[in-house]
Amino acid sequence: MCVNQSSGDAATRGRGERPAYPISSVDNALRLLGIFKKQQRVRVSDAAVMLGVSVSTAHRLLAMLQFHDFVMQETGSRSYVAGPALLDIGLAVVRSMDIRTLALPVLAEFANRLGETLHLVRLEGAKARYIVSAEGANALRVADRTGRVVPAHTSATGRALLAELSEKEFKRLLPELIALNEGDAFDEQALRDELDRTRERGYAFNVGGDDGIASMAAVIRDADGRALAAISISGPVARIQHGNRAVLVRHLHAAAAKLEDTLHS
Repeated sequence: MCVNQSSGDAATRGRGERPAYPISSVDNALRLLGIFKKQQRVRVSDAAVMLGVSVSTAHRLLAMLQFHDFVMQETGSRSYVAGPALLDIGLAVVRSMDIRTLALPVLAEFANRLGETLHLVRLEGAKARYIVSAEGANALRVADRTGRVVPAHTSATGRALLAELSEKEFKRLLPELIALNEGDAFDEQALRDELDRTRERGYAFNVGGDDGIASMAAVIRDADGRALAAISISGPVARIQHGNRAVLVRHLHAAAAKLEDTLHS
């Protein structure tokens, strides 16, 4: 039996039959979490409208989800975004299927071809999380970084993804980026200039501090053209920065295009 629902409500529900004895509070909490699949940011008033509940009820639901780290309130904003608990659950799924499973053969192919290590990274707020890697065969190479989380502005993959943000989204992340700098001087203009260069050349480039590692990264887009993740080629500075950089850039974009084709098929 089909039950007609509003498009917003249907988007937050599963496809199974509604239980005979539903628990309304649990139903509302799960529907509220489902809204974050479609929207990055949700205000209390928006949640109330989408759920068909009072503002006070929506506020209590969000407060309980925040208490359990499923959502968090943005600094200086009334909006809520997905929290670490929700992201960890999503990452657990990613580790076993979908983009990780589809990406690994592509990363491995180009790692074998180039001898360098390739990473796939997703943006989590102001941080970049490595979700899968494929090591190259060179004796001196970058190690697998799967699971590692770094401040987004400190890596090529993070910068590639930051460059995709609107001005409004970037400003919202600024307090978090500054906080992640751990007391070191944060040069906002220098970062903005680097993101502009990233947009102009079509890829991000980063040279590590004292580790002698350089990386270049390009964005992976979903079928609607939105940034989904970033793919990078990493290796010693001598091979990445001072070697045949143009050839590596072509391979980087070829790997990104192949992964996009795989994801969209």
